[in-house]
Amino acid sequence: MQKNSKIYIAGHRGLVGSAILKNLKQKGYTNFIYRTHKELDLTNQQAVAEFFEKEKPEYVFLAAAKVGGIVANNTYRAEFIYSNLEIQNNIIHQSYLHGVKKLLFLGSTCIYPKNSPQPMREEYLLTSPLEYTNEPYAIAKIAGIKMCESYNLQYGTNFISVMPTNLYGVNDNFDLETSHVLPALLRKIHLAKLLSEKRYSEVIKDLKVSSIEEAKEYLSKFGVDENRVEIWGSGTPRREFLWNEDMADACVFIMENRDFKDTFDKNQKEIRNTHINIGTGEDISIKELAFMIKDIIGFNGELFFNTEKPDGTLLKRTDSSKLNNMGWKYKVELEDGIRTVYKCYLKK
Repeated sequence: MQKNSKIYIAGHRGLVGSAILKNLKQKGYTNFIYRTHKELDLTNQQAVAEFFEKEKPEYVFLAAAKVGGIVANNTYRAEFIYSNLEIQNNIIHQSYLHGVKKLLFLGSTCIYPKNSPQPMREEYLLTSPLEYTNEPYAIAKIAGIKMCESYNLQYGTNFISVMPTNLYGVNDNFDLETSHVLPALLRKIHLAKLLSEKRYSEVIKDLKVSSIEEAKEYLSKFGVDENRVEIWGSGTPRREFLWNEDMADACVFIMENRDFKDTFDKNQKEIRNTHINIGTGEDISIKELAFMIKDIIGFNGELFFNTEKPDGTLLKRTDSSKLNNMGWKYKVELEDGIRTVYKCYLKK
């Protein structure tokens, strides 16, 4: 990419897209295209086609997606597979039709089987069944990988897929109904602390409700009160977390330095598993994570692990040696990242 190359970031306001935009600006890139959801509905085939015809981007970061935690994934199964397939299909196909020089498609390590060997290597894709709770989302992302591979092989495009591990960062989604585990835990424990200290005006402001009674009733649905915070599952599943700005740096590194031809062994008879894992290679149990956040926030109440709720996949640690061998490694450690996120959350 040249510093004045025309770059389209789909999903530029999200946790991933905003970090990519920030990284590119820091590196001196100046020519960006982006649209809000109101300005461009990426599930609308005609609208996306008209956008590409008008703007003709040279490089595309496909960071737009419908995402959520275990509750959202399991509840809105149809929406997660339908919307993500529409977004991917429209952008990848129009990138081919309009001669995009390189595209980076972002997925998730939930593409790997529920009982995948650990750590998860790229070649473990499609070797056994997926975790049920996020199967629709995972299938959509697998389809995106295969779409990029297929267009590259048939049309000679340069579309690369990357699969980040669980991400977190300043622009995370803190909605208690749809957020991922780390921001959900942070907000729930923070609100429980405020309740325990009778800082009711701050609770009302945080939740945007009219009274503390309304706030308490709402929080009770998520197992939050002044004495304890309920957490789904046993707390034993282990997860890996990557600072979103580290992930963005990896994405820009790949776009600047690597092509599709660099993602597979040239001696392979069948070209598959060309995607690239992005992670730290370090994991932590949900229970350890919860207590780390509890300590950072300073909540003195109880953490209750509800074993009647699903755990999800027990182990999910990525093998990022493929990316490491290309010359990139993460920088931000988990506890440092969480402290930064919490400070920014308090300011907001």
